[in-house]
Amino acid sequence: MGIAEAVGRFMAVIVLAAALLAFLVPDTGLWISTGWIDYLLMAVMFGMGLTIRLADFKVVFTRPKDVVIGCIAQFTIMPVAAYALSAAFGLEAGLMAGVILVGCCPGGTASNVISYFAKGDVALSVGMTAVNTLLAPLVTPFLVFLALNETVDVDTAGMFLSMVKVVLAPLVLGFAITYLRPDATEAASGVLPLISVAAITLIVMCVISHSVDRLMTCGLTVFAVVALHNLIGYAAGYGVSVLAKMDRTRRKTLAIEVGMQNSGLATSLAATSFPSLAMATVPGAIFSVWHNISGAVLAGYFSRKSEKEDRTE
Repeated sequence: MGIAEAVGRFMAVIVLAAALLAFLVPDTGLWISTGWIDYLLMAVMFGMGLTIRLADFKVVFTRPKDVVIGCIAQFTIMPVAAYALSAAFGLEAGLMAGVILVGCCPGGTASNVISYFAKGDVALSVGMTAVNTLLAPLVTPFLVFLALNETVDVDTAGMFLSMVKVVLAPLVLGFAITYLRPDATEAASGVLPLISVAAITLIVMCVISHSVDRLMTCGLTVFAVVALHNLIGYAAGYGVSVLAKMDRTRRKTLAIEVGMQNSGLATSLAATSFPSLAMATVPGAIFSVWHNISGAVLAGYFSRKSEKEDRTE
């Protein structure tokens, strides 16, 4: 196993260790400026763009029903769950904004990795992630406005522009380089997991180190909301796939795709769109840690279940 593959496989452990270090010894992350979050996420999205091929969009045309179901589930289940949990736990405005942002974001690249380890439909996972990410600059600001406009001021135009800069531009640039110079992309493929994991780790360390005092007062509540949000996504995503009569491979994929969010994007949007709400960045950072752990556990369960079912057939 190469270094890059090992880093990708043990991302959950790496991010968890970094989060604990930042919480227990805040000085280890205070050197990371909150102003770096956008640039770190741009590096992640650029790396994602480099991994996308035209063939990844084939699933959109060969199985449009699956992709449409995935997109609708992504942008309904998680936003509704976020709003319901925020109301149920009586979260203050900053935490509510952060949880809503996580719910309104598309899935991230981590879902593709987890789908692979779960023996899911990786092509469908990548296709849904790509389509949802391209839709996000329009859909996410709209959903955030619907959920938060009566609680805080939501600058939808500013959020759209921020997403174009942080998500769309680096993603399209990476894809263009891959399309025009596939040889160069192939040569760089070995270091892409390292860059992505490093960027996500630094984002998590930055937010947690700068929020230790506030986490001490509401940490358990935020963790409970984040964990429930993620688990509801898995369960509801799987439920939708059953109702849609998908096979077991696609059921696993939809559950993972819905439950795992681009929490790095949520953290970035929280920092730029709600700078006056100090706690808005925290749910995204905690989600980044938690969903990698829960995703790894779920992948192990799905993988073992698939092996058992294969043996009995």
